[in-house]
Amino acid sequence: MTDITTTTKPARVRKSVILTDRMCERRVEERVKVYDAKARGLFASLTVAGITTFSFKFTDPATGKQRTAWLGVHSPEFRVEDARAKAYALKAMGRAALVEELRQNKAVKGRHGRTVAEIIALRIAWMSGLELKKDGEMRPRVESWRGVASHLNRLVLPRLGKMIAADVTRRDIAELSSAILAGQYGKASTSNARHMRRAVSGLYSWAAEPAQDYVPETCRPTYNLGKLPREHARERVLSEDEIRIFWHGLSRNDLPWDRRTRLALKFQLATMLRGGELIAAHTSELFDLDGDAPCFRIPARRVKKRRIVEQPLSDLAVEIIKEALATNVAAGQKKTNENNIQKSAGPANAAPHGFVFESPMYPGQPLHRSALATALRGDRKTKGLCELLGLQPLRPHDLRRTSATLAGELGYSESAIAKTLDHAITKDDGEKINRVTGIYNQSRRAKQKRAVLDGIAAELRRIIGEPTVTVADPDELRLAA
Repeated sequence: MTDITTTTKPARVRKSVILTDRMCERRVEERVKVYDAKARGLFASLTVAGITTFSFKFTDPATGKQRTAWLGVHSPEFRVEDARAKAYALKAMGRAALVEELRQNKAVKGRHGRTVAEIIALRIAWMSGLELKKDGEMRPRVESWRGVASHLNRLVLPRLGKMIAADVTRRDIAELSSAILAGQYGKASTSNARHMRRAVSGLYSWAAEPAQDYVPETCRPTYNLGKLPREHARERVLSEDEIRIFWHGLSRNDLPWDRRTRLALKFQLATMLRGGELIAAHTSELFDLDGDAPCFRIPARRVKKRRIVEQPLSDLAVEIIKEALATNVAAGQKKTNENNIQKSAGPANAAPHGFVFESPMYPGQPLHRSALATALRGDRKTKGLCELLGLQPLRPHDLRRTSATLAGELGYSESAIAKTLDHAITKDDGEKINRVTGIYNQSRRAKQKRAVLDGIAAELRRIIGEPTVTVADPDELRLAA
């Protein structure tokens, strides 16, 4: 972008030399201007900081005043010959046309002069703004905005925040990626570099939209960047011995982690649900717990694909829920006794109307979304469950993978397992599904999902040494489907 300055001082003859790149790279003790003998009006400004800039000086024919057009900074990509060529191009335009173009460039620069920090703040405010979703709830425009904001604030802002957003280049993003991979922003992480690029790409796509117009449409600093190192998929699956140690260990009364947190971990292994889907389970979302078809209906706002999920519950999952509800009641009674408040706790077998896995720190609220991961790995004060039980490091999502592996080993089809995991289905037992058919067919295939979860429950009971129940045979299920 080109800057313009105007001065009322009359033009005067200045000594000029033939500019060279070596001359532009020398150090000076005070600011020096060196005019080029080849391209009249072109000069280099050398600063004490070691930065050299090129400008072009000419006389405005309408006012008779001298004006200066800024051309760029001396660098390996913009050398003396490049500045000279740009100066020749400006002279060829004619002074009147040059004045008009510089005037337009100045107006554009004013519109596109926001810094990266300013645009990040505007982007976060826009993402977090509420809008009406198709399920009738008011939620942020970008529901994953907290993660995007974290990547922008932690990884992009410190390095690029003061730069004009329109001046950021692919080289800047490539260097930032290299810095992240080298561990200059905490632990070296390919995942962080990938998330940073994605966040920056979204930032510039949004900023270039006509409604914003904070950067030129052609400004795409993440376009065609080099590939990042390949990330290795996690493959942690618990063996039968580890499942046995894990399950019985969670039932111990001498562990420092709250029982409801441990029950939530058991529930994830038994249901194949994501942590975010089960952590805030509410009694109003549970149906027919004492009947033949118990079910957990998860609202769209907690599901990754923002669609309602109806997950059948096995007898093992129902047992875990009832134990968690009883634990909530016991904790509430204990709190009441401690505070010496005389309240009727109701019948001992009455289920509380609240969250299934209630927070031990904040009664009436669900466990924190990071509670399961923290319990497994531990924190600064308390050892994690993996260390306490003598298990290799484990993540909550590994429990979901373990359940899916058990289902596969039991012989259930990949399509049935995928439905239970709430994954997209492209093939159903070898038969390709048309995309339009997949959209119109909204059946949850409850029978298939219930069979898979009952099979997992029976297998878990066998592994941990409890009596099993009769479940649907995978071959019969495949024929029925």
